[in-house]
Amino acid sequence: QVRLVESGGGLVQAGGSLRLSCAASGSIFSINTMGWYRQAPGKQRELVATFTSGGSTNYADSVKGRFTISRDIAKNTVYLQMNSLKPEDTAVYYCNIRLGYVNDYWGQGTQVTVSS
Repeated sequence: QVRLVESGGGLVQAGGSLRLSCAASGSIFSINTMGWYRQAPGKQRELVATFTSGGSTNYADSVKGRFTISRDIAKNTVYLQMNSLKPEDTAVYYCNIRLGYVNDYWGQGTQVTVSS
């Protein structure tokens, strides 16, 4: 059993900042990737930022220079620092972890709303 618990979402004005956290617990082993996705109303879920299996980072073009992903390996926790937020960033943000090659687990989602 793997559980991902997310926190840090909320309502913020354009230009503001939020920091999301995701703590994983349970049978955590053979971590392949760990990161964040988001889903805006009426849109498909999209990748925001991830750590690859090699430890490097990938970012969506829309968030490069504004968002930073980080992790605390000892705590099995991943963070997403979001700066210079835009209304277009409004979405439900989901933490994701992939164990091995194909086993994906998702957090419950946390709402981020950016007002103009």
